[in-house]
Amino acid sequence: MKRLGLPLAVLITHLAQADDPIAAWSKDARIAPVSAVVGRHTIHSYYVANPESPDGNQVLFFSSTDRSGYVGEVRLLERATGKETVLADNVHTEDAHRVACQQWLSNGKRVAFHEVIDKKWRVVVVDVATLAKTVVAEDRQVGFGRPDGDLLPMYGCHWNPGPHRDLEVWDAKTGRITTMAKIAEVEAKYGDWLTKEFAGKPCSIFFPVLSPDWQRVFFKIAAGNGGDNFMAKSASHRQGIVCYDFAKAACVWWRGQWGHPGWTPDSRHIFEVGNITFDIDTGNYTKLKDVPNLSGSHPSVSPDGTLMVTDGMTEKVGDRPNDWGVMVADMNGGKWKVLHSFEQNGGAKSWRRNDPHPAFSADGKRIYYNVSEGEFTTLMVAERP
Repeated sequence: MKRLGLPLAVLITHLAQADDPIAAWSKDARIAPVSAVVGRHTIHSYYVANPESPDGNQVLFFSSTDRSGYVGEVRLLERATGKETVLADNVHTEDAHRVACQQWLSNGKRVAFHEVIDKKWRVVVVDVATLAKTVVAEDRQVGFGRPDGDLLPMYGCHWNPGPHRDLEVWDAKTGRITTMAKIAEVEAKYGDWLTKEFAGKPCSIFFPVLSPDWQRVFFKIAAGNGGDNFMAKSASHRQGIVCYDFAKAACVWWRGQWGHPGWTPDSRHIFEVGNITFDIDTGNYTKLKDVPNLSGSHPSVSPDGTLMVTDGMTEKVGDRPNDWGVMVADMNGGKWKVLHSFEQNGGAKSWRRNDPHPAFSADGKRIYYNVSEGEFTTLMVAERP
């Protein structure tokens, strides 16, 4: 018997998964390293950045044979063949936590990253087809844009921003850099909090992340301690989250604490540590019911908004103390599954450790994350059956 051109059993499965999005992950997912090459670190940048290309054909990552993990190469890997292409070599970064902040741009035509040369930082964009590199800005670092867009957010070095205290955006179509939000606007609206939190120190916009519709951005605030020593937790004081609306040219939402925020697909909500969703327009928030809150987590939402994925210590869900894991859960609450648990006490010997930082592929069928078990940090992929 068939309905809508599908065998009945298949139709029933599709309908069940529509009502229960966790069902697609209910059987054992296929879990494997992204690259078959051993003897090196392979790291994707962050939980707000999907390392898979928009067309699903390639994976972007940072590779390193250095024990620290923050000196290496920006590479592409063809998923079908395993062939790798080096986009940039001898890349020096701040740490192994976010490595070069490498990310897709312009619907997969370009890759952006940042690096430091003789203590001078710069933002670089590579044309994937020609491998031509363009230095788009100096004395700045790169935030996170969108793989399907042309806008790349940038900010001054958080420990010593100099004149670059505002949010700037480079447009791949025009090649122009535009100031899109000023620290003075943040000071005008949230000055009392800035004075209390940062003890009157000069502040700058730090770590901007564009919304899926490119119309909003959230960012952290930093007060640097000067100098050029960026390899220290005390290099700057960083706290809070501010959401800025480009169309309104205004700060529209604020919270005095930064956890690990990420956008939801509708660009109207921010999902945070604690399994909490904040409504940017109303200021209201909701919390997922009956889903474990893993300590150390980096949560993000699937492209269709039905699932969340996070990492963290998994003792709460019955695993060994000090083990870490990657967990997927229903955004409506109640149902969840640990996909992979592992030791997270090895890998890159960076002064700031690497975390799993799980992120969904654009089609929601794969989850990419870093595992620091053993000598090397390894980029893994879990693919649902």
